[in-house]
Amino acid sequence: MPVSPSSSAHAAREAVAGRLRDLRKEAGLTIVELARRCGWHYSKTSRIENALSGPTATDIRKWCAATHAKDQVQDLIAQSLNAESMYREWRHKVRSGLKHLQDGLVQFYRETEQFRIYSSTVVPGLLQTEGYAAAVLTIAARFHGLPTDDVAEAAHARMDRSRVIHEAGHRFAILLEESVLRYQIGDADVMAAQIGHLLAVGGLPAVSLGIIPMEAHERAQWPEETFHIYDDKLASVELVSASVSVTQPFEIALYSKTFDRLRGMAVYGAEARALILKAIEALH
Repeated sequence: MPVSPSSSAHAAREAVAGRLRDLRKEAGLTIVELARRCGWHYSKTSRIENALSGPTATDIRKWCAATHAKDQVQDLIAQSLNAESMYREWRHKVRSGLKHLQDGLVQFYRETEQFRIYSSTVVPGLLQTEGYAAAVLTIAARFHGLPTDDVAEAAHARMDRSRVIHEAGHRFAILLEESVLRYQIGDADVMAAQIGHLLAVGGLPAVSLGIIPMEAHERAQWPEETFHIYDDKLASVELVSASVSVTQPFEIALYSKTFDRLRGMAVYGAEARALILKAIEALH
């Protein structure tokens, strides 16, 4: 599993590594002694304790036996498996095609009542025009060495998924860094249509659209990685190499706290529309 310092999956792996390291120290064993008891090279112990590689269930059983902590085996195995399963490689997600990836989210979106979305990079999928979506998906596919022959279908499927924003029973709180309005994805016509679409969507009754100005003074929170919170059940974080699904309540609470701080820095209504119109003028 590739390691990213901003990944919740890596943080989870570090927690397992910390518990195993504590068990070794409490047993009064050096790294070399622990390795000898477990029957492997001491470098493996070091890699596990530094969260560079995740332990298998067998590794954990041997570790706990060596440190006289067999009562912690099942708990540690469960924690380790959770850490590893949190991390899903992007290639694995899209191996069935970009359109399949979009279709797979439709039912989940319909079951979600409250969407909280923060983006510091691109316009979120729910607010994208078809042209902008196609440009985003093309860039992502090329970067990851994936075929682009189904980009048009995937973009259309994303539009079908986005219809949830017009359906009853859902609320949307969406925050964009002002810089998102300035990053040119696609040509000028694509950008003009996309930014203009934000004006229309921002006026929907179920949508609260906030823009965090680039010139915001004394920021209460620095720009973060793009994340989505679905009700209080899931936080999805987009990284370069993978998408991380956060399901631990205390971690979701941290993303909720971050969203609230960012929301306090945003402007809404006429002020937000002024920033959007300013971005449209900048295209010309």
